[in-house]
Amino acid sequence: MTEVRTRVAKGSERGKLRIGDDWNAIRIIALSQSNPLKAIAEFVENSIDAHAQNIVITRGREHGEHYLKVTDDGDGLPRGPNGLPDFKYVATHICDSIKRHLKSNGDGNGIQGEFGIGLLSFWTVGDTLSMTSKGADQRAYQMTMRRGDPRYAVSARRALFAEQGTELRISPLLEGIRTLSGEKIQWYLASELRDRIRGGQLRVTVVDRLARKQYQVEPRQFEGRLLHQLPAVRSSYGEAYAELYLTEPTEDSRVALTRGGTRVIADISALPGLERSPWKSRYIQGLVDVPYLILTPGTRSGIVHDEHYAAFVDSLAKLEAHLIDLIDAQQRAEEEQANRESLRAIQRAFREAMLILPREEYDWFDIQSRPQDPGAGETLQRGVNPTDSNEEVASLSAAEPKGETSPQRRFFDYAGPLRTVVISPTTSTLAVKQSRRFRALPRDRSGRRVQEDLTFAWGIVEGGGTLLSTSDQEVGFEAPDSPVLVRLSVTVSQRDIRCTAEALITVTDSLDISMGASVVNARGLPGYTFERAAGELWRSRFDADRNLIVVNSGHRDFVFATRSRVLQLRYLVRLFVKELVLKNFAGMQAEQIADRMIELSLYVEEKLRFS
Repeated sequence: MTEVRTRVAKGSERGKLRIGDDWNAIRIIALSQSNPLKAIAEFVENSIDAHAQNIVITRGREHGEHYLKVTDDGDGLPRGPNGLPDFKYVATHICDSIKRHLKSNGDGNGIQGEFGIGLLSFWTVGDTLSMTSKGADQRAYQMTMRRGDPRYAVSARRALFAEQGTELRISPLLEGIRTLSGEKIQWYLASELRDRIRGGQLRVTVVDRLARKQYQVEPRQFEGRLLHQLPAVRSSYGEAYAELYLTEPTEDSRVALTRGGTRVIADISALPGLERSPWKSRYIQGLVDVPYLILTPGTRSGIVHDEHYAAFVDSLAKLEAHLIDLIDAQQRAEEEQANRESLRAIQRAFREAMLILPREEYDWFDIQSRPQDPGAGETLQRGVNPTDSNEEVASLSAAEPKGETSPQRRFFDYAGPLRTVVISPTTSTLAVKQSRRFRALPRDRSGRRVQEDLTFAWGIVEGGGTLLSTSDQEVGFEAPDSPVLVRLSVTVSQRDIRCTAEALITVTDSLDISMGASVVNARGLPGYTFERAAGELWRSRFDADRNLIVVNSGHRDFVFATRSRVLQLRYLVRLFVKELVLKNFAGMQAEQIADRMIELSLYVEEKLRFS
């Protein structure tokens, strides 16, 4: 047993990891950046780290080859002991960034780079990189690197005089990105480097010589209302900064995750643990800048999900709760506004439908006063709905044909044989012992009033009350002294043609004293409200006391209708039709009520406008 343990101990070994093929590792690093726009942003950030104030990105074509050039007026490349730009350090110290050493010494404030691999991302842009910088002797020197080649070359560059800063040129561009326009570069940098450009008071210009256009990169301006006094986002590793805006929900409303002013993740809701509200609500846009997160070196567009990230996710709890409250308030306000707009649309559609429908059959909307009908015996009044007084009120007058005033009547002005008859009003409400007049309105096939060779026979089919006459076209009715539902009928005869109609009279104990006798049956188009009763079968009910239609927002049909505003509006209209017909044609047979609902919904939906 002791001999076996000794063999195991002798076979154990420890050591350090190392790269077996340096050039293969460099190739993997260089090709890890898959986004050419991100690579261009890396070049601009190098200029910003060199304290440049003016950066120009030029896209053009020269000698038949497309190129991309980035020039700045910054400090240029760090110089070696001989006073020349230290290109050798840049080429031979990949993954050993000078900037990282500056940060560790406390001299890297405002510097973003730390991996020493940003320059290699030119492999995803073009074939050859030429980097020019000035030496202490005021001469220009250039380093050349080629895609897929492990060698580099440094030489003096012929120039009349050396420019301040650094010039980086990539050509020819890869075939797949030659169509990358200057406008796209501008829009990307405006979001990617928003805070770095704004905080450093930089001037970044994109010159597109192919399109003959020039763009100024302006830091992206968020839309919506800037949220103030947000809860602090603190963790044991530091404090994050949040700049958030409350806006209308759109697909472009996203919150970006940034570090040091550079965008890392375009949509924070794509991160594990943050796929929830408020980040996915699309009501919030802006950014959260977290300086202590560790980036993935390869693409520089991801973060390491370590203890720093876990602490950041935990620190968002108070901010998320605050944002959810703001979003809920915004949604309630939007729902109230949508409900007001829907109610206006529904009421407008009903008003316009009343212009077409026979007024004597639908005499139960308190909408607008009607003109005096000569010979009617009384004026049927309609007032303006007090809940919608500022709405344009269309005239709903459907006056009876007046007597012929011209000396000659045309042939088609003469009414044909009797076809139908209705009682005006068709439905009404009276207090006990109150009286009201009713009128029979005979019509021909075309809806013209029939006036010749008519006889009338009135009767009370059901209930009580007294008719003051039974053979006139217009009769008076006196309600009984107790509440009852009265069914009044009239039979009109024209020679051998007979037509019958009925009216319903609801006799009640008392009426609202604020309502005149002529509009006692017409309280106006009702409003609507929601009551959530999930699992219950009723879709809506009419609250007569408040003149409201109560809609069950928990019914599966309502939930289905909320998929779009148009569908929801149509659903509400049909509930209105159902409740108003049931209320005002109570006591009719089921077939007649169904016919009324079809008729009313047909005309109302035809007038419904979706805005």
